[in-house]
Amino acid sequence: MLTRVIFHVDLDAFYASVEIRSNPSYRGLPLIIGADPKDGKGRGVVVTCSYEARKFGVRSAQPISIAYKLCPNAIYVRPNFELYDEVSGDVMGLLKRFADKFEQASIDEAYMDVTQACIRYGGSVELAKQIKLELETIERLTCSIGIAPNKSIAKIASDMKKPNGLTYVDPARVKEFLAPLPVSKISGIGKKTEQKLNELGIKTIGELAVYPTAKLYEEFGKNAVWLWAIANAEEQVEIQENYVIKSIGTERTFEEDTDDWALIEKELRVLSGSVHERLLTEKMFFKTVTLKIRFVGFETYTRSKTLRFSSSSKESIIDEILHLTTEFRSHAKKVRLIGVRISSLEKRQAKTIDEFTK
Repeated sequence: MLTRVIFHVDLDAFYASVEIRSNPSYRGLPLIIGADPKDGKGRGVVVTCSYEARKFGVRSAQPISIAYKLCPNAIYVRPNFELYDEVSGDVMGLLKRFADKFEQASIDEAYMDVTQACIRYGGSVELAKQIKLELETIERLTCSIGIAPNKSIAKIASDMKKPNGLTYVDPARVKEFLAPLPVSKISGIGKKTEQKLNELGIKTIGELAVYPTAKLYEEFGKNAVWLWAIANAEEQVEIQENYVIKSIGTERTFEEDTDDWALIEKELRVLSGSVHERLLTEKMFFKTVTLKIRFVGFETYTRSKTLRFSSSSKESIIDEILHLTTEFRSHAKKVRLIGVRISSLEKRQAKTIDEFTK
């Protein structure tokens, strides 16, 4: 029987990374996403921040006024949750293609059972490297991956070498890996539980693993079973397949800004083909086609067209996308980025417009 191989994939500073992807001039600078600081008098909190901002002590959920005092020269950006959700959908769709079973844990985290997939890729580390390569190449984002025999340990491992980390936990040495780590590394252990464990003389996961189970149960009730199982590498919680694809999209940033519409049209056809391939893989139909176009100066537009009937036709995607470019062909500025997206997706057995017209 094969030992389970579980990945925990954690996107690095996800919201900040998406903002940097949209505006590369932010790269390498302290970037804070959240409320308007208003010269240190703003209300609200930090949603997240780049790793450069974290070096100044800025943290998620911190009052924005405190963040401003710590890093007044940072770039402050209001969150664009619609964009983050859209990018998350693309990333999760990419990850799902590699998994035997897939569970999206949050907008920027996922668990993957890749026990069988590893065989096709020559091993778990090789598979993880391929995922990281495709994520960076296609989505221009990085992630940290933890590899372990179960979900809880994979999550601990993914946090070991952030950002852009890869941590493999040998199934034969799991308890050795866990033993020196503080109990706070276990996901779900908050400050109160950590304090209570510390009062019992339990500061490391190794100490938790050998603590008398009867006494542990007296203190934590049913939660003692969960704590003991994680500390002893016995947790066997299954991947809960829950991912629902909402849209499929891809983008292309030109190496040099261009007003060559023959080139732009050629690239839009390529992007449409890529989106269509994923549509077929997912065995779905679409109704809405969206064009994204960004000009020099980050002047960005989106235009959409919703069809009367669901379709699975590549030609329909291409025709609608090219039609949506019409209003932009006389724009004075050069094009920096283009994107194609299809949405209003559904899996169904009913006939599509493509089948009626055959």
